[in-house]
Amino acid sequence: MSKRKEKIVEQAGQMLPSWEKPADRSLGEWIEKSRVARFESRTYDWNALKFQADFDPKYKRAQCRYMGTGATGVASDSGTVPSEHFTFSTMILPAGCEGPLHVHHDAEEVFFVLKAEKLRLFFELDGETAETVLTSRDLISVPPGVYRGLRNEGQEEALMCVMLGTSKPIVPDYPDGHPLMELRKRRREIAAAAESEKLSKAS
Repeated sequence: MSKRKEKIVEQAGQMLPSWEKPADRSLGEWIEKSRVARFESRTYDWNALKFQADFDPKYKRAQCRYMGTGATGVASDSGTVPSEHFTFSTMILPAGCEGPLHVHHDAEEVFFVLKAEKLRLFFELDGETAETVLTSRDLISVPPGVYRGLRNEGQEEALMCVMLGTSKPIVPDYPDGHPLMELRKRRREIAAAAESEKLSKAS
């Protein structure tokens, strides 16, 4: 075992596969090909949450993934840096649009606002509600189990960094009775029925 690997195992508890430099690559090749995600090779994915915007246009927003895939339900993205402990993406939220009230039970979520005139965040926990307004260069950390949503009340699109504190976040839940929770249930039922039909045709 190399000294680097020994030190990592000693201090981090394990050596994860994506932290290993492949023997057939130089350090520069390894860094450039698997540890760097350049903006010029990114595209904003307006389809990651399109099912929400199709339900109501106010939910329109786009994700640009850099590390891992986040919690939008996108299964994989070969152009991202491997995620071992957290995900990192940027999000565009057009003026007047919002991210619906939702909850992550498996991870802390951090928003760092790169650009926004007035980004209102709203929260709910055990029947209690709260709000705060963020502008450019503000940050907020939302603990697991706290419902959160956000609305761009400015005149221009907002741009923010979004980080989730786990490598593969679980798709979030919405409050009971929220139309998107009902939509999500219907989508799962349709997917399950399609899978069942596929299996019955194969047998």
